[in-house]
Amino acid sequence: MQTASMRTAYGEALVEAGRENKNIVVLEADLSKATKTSLFAKAFPERFFNIGIAEQNMMSMAAGFATCGKVPFATALAVFASMRALEQVRTSVCIGNLNVKIGAPYGGLATAENGPTHQCISDINMMRGLPNMTVLAPSDAVSCKACVHWAVKHKGPVYIRILRDGEPVLYEKKEDVNIENGNRLHEGNDMAIICNGFTSHMALQAAEELTKEGMHVTVHDIFCIKPIAADVILDIAQKCKRIITVEEHNIYGGLGSAVAEVISQSRPVPLKIMGVNDYFSDSGSHKDLLERAGLTVENIIRQVKDFVE
Repeated sequence: MQTASMRTAYGEALVEAGRENKNIVVLEADLSKATKTSLFAKAFPERFFNIGIAEQNMMSMAAGFATCGKVPFATALAVFASMRALEQVRTSVCIGNLNVKIGAPYGGLATAENGPTHQCISDINMMRGLPNMTVLAPSDAVSCKACVHWAVKHKGPVYIRILRDGEPVLYEKKEDVNIENGNRLHEGNDMAIICNGFTSHMALQAAEELTKEGMHVTVHDIFCIKPIAADVILDIAQKCKRIITVEEHNIYGGLGSAVAEVISQSRPVPLKIMGVNDYFSDSGSHKDLLERAGLTVENIIRQVKDFVE
């Protein structure tokens, strides 16, 4: 399977969007090589601002740019964009519903070797709890580009959770990506897997293996976690009767919680939430940390079989 770096796609998309929209500016918290905003800095140095290791100030500055008609992309590692700067995101950006976009690379367990201080498993929970905030979680490089271009057109705060490594490519071109409703990766009636981010390709592989055993599973890739496509979720619940959510996030407050909020109020069906089971992980390789969390193709298959039985 072809792979491509989502954070590189983020930097490339900023350059593409910057060519089309002269009001786009990029703010960076001193990690432009890691977050690939260095691509934008090279293309448009007059519209690039390295704020230094000062994420809180960066969010307030981004809010100021937005009040002047600019479209700021404030970029920092996900754990710092969502936690260190949370008060400024809430007070300076969201209360005024300002047109600030937050690019947050290294979401989930991707900063594996740096340990729990840098691993980011609670950002979706925090960001979707803020009024006016839209929360996006692309699953590959192509959908990441689609999210950036969609965010430019959307009026209001947007948080984009971006991964680190060379992720499997699921889509051919960004026009194939349905940001609001998500994309159907696999069709089946026996049950459904709703997923996002790095886990989407795992869910697809699991569904393909299950098909060989005569079990037909719907896999739906959700990019917009807030506002989530309630009608799509309810249609899946009606059709499949059982749902498993899979995400590289704490089992509390993320995609699984968002799906539970929808179905519990309108169409209750059995639901299982797969993710990081409410613990701080160790230092180690990304692969090892995913295995510890049970986020593997093999475990998804096992969970599906157990759930159906």
